[in-house]
Amino acid sequence: MHIQRVDDPDNKEVRLYCYSEQREEKEQGINRRFCERFEAGLKNIADGLSKPRTEKRLDKLHQRIGRLKEKSKGVSQHYAIELLPDVSGEKVVELRWTKQPQDGTRLTHPGVYCLRSNQCDWDSERLWRTYIMLTDLEAVFRSFKSELGLRPVYHHKEIRVDGHLFITVLAYQFVQIIRKHLQEHDIQGRWSSLREILSVQQRVTASFQRANGGALHIRKATRPETELAAIYQALNLDPLPGGVQKTYV
Repeated sequence: MHIQRVDDPDNKEVRLYCYSEQREEKEQGINRRFCERFEAGLKNIADGLSKPRTEKRLDKLHQRIGRLKEKSKGVSQHYAIELLPDVSGEKVVELRWTKQPQDGTRLTHPGVYCLRSNQCDWDSERLWRTYIMLTDLEAVFRSFKSELGLRPVYHHKEIRVDGHLFITVLAYQFVQIIRKHLQEHDIQGRWSSLREILSVQQRVTASFQRANGGALHIRKATRPETELAAIYQALNLDPLPGGVQKTYV
């Protein structure tokens, strides 16, 4: 992570320009996918100009390109598009486009984002930590409203609603305790990403036919993946929870 601070006393604000290599890699992949999708749409329109019974009217193609821009997730601003009409000016004979990345955007500066604040007396570290805290709080509310079950609330009595809220907050406290222990072992990540890692392991049952005609069922957990094994080790938990259960029938 690289941070550059810019003080703006005229507007009484401070800006932190932050650069993250991981964010750059992610945004480059997103930009590439959106650009390829947008160019494929343009190529589809262009190929239709040489085929019979396809739309060639100038006004209709402007509408199609407009709809394509709406779905482009903002990458259309980086393209100069030109429709060349025939002598009548009503039908299109050629579609041209060139990619012209706009300076100061995610396409030209992937991995860079700006934090603005009016707390000019704060140092860069404090501004950064406050930003991280706010993003974490936003993740908290998302977690409350989704997997921790804060809503919907189906109870009609106040005492039951209070109990529902208490259990949700209690669950979140356990989540934060788990995350804190993991951070002490240099395992970072939001609860949603940790849940994805934890969801990989399953308990499976293998059934065998016995010589006496009966059956043997053995139930045990699958071996954890590397990331999951590291979490178990950090929390001092059994990597094969539930043990082995044998059932003779």
